[in-house]
Amino acid sequence: MCNGLSKSTEANSKGRGMTISPRSVRFDDDCMWVELADARTVGVPLAWFPRLLHATRQQREACELSSRGIHWDEIDEDISIDGILAGRGDMTRAGKAAA
Repeated sequence: MCNGLSKSTEANSKGRGMTISPRSVRFDDDCMWVELADARTVGVPLAWFPRLLHATRQQREACELSSRGIHWDEIDEDISIDGILAGRGDMTRAGKAAA
């Protein structure tokens, strides 16, 4: 089970203007685990990212790492490392008002 980000991890990443690159990504039943270039491993709940939550195992594993984040072409998902460290999940619906 994934507990998400700790307060100390969040505090250490804020306001420093650094870019932390992903080194690898793995999944279990509930979480995505991202190993970072600075040797930290961050776990985030798949529930934060509905496209990943509903993707097949093959779709999840078909990711591309960049210096700033992770991209999944087939499911049209992009996740920034800065966003993960700030505790932000899927932002595609942010700001939309209910009808």
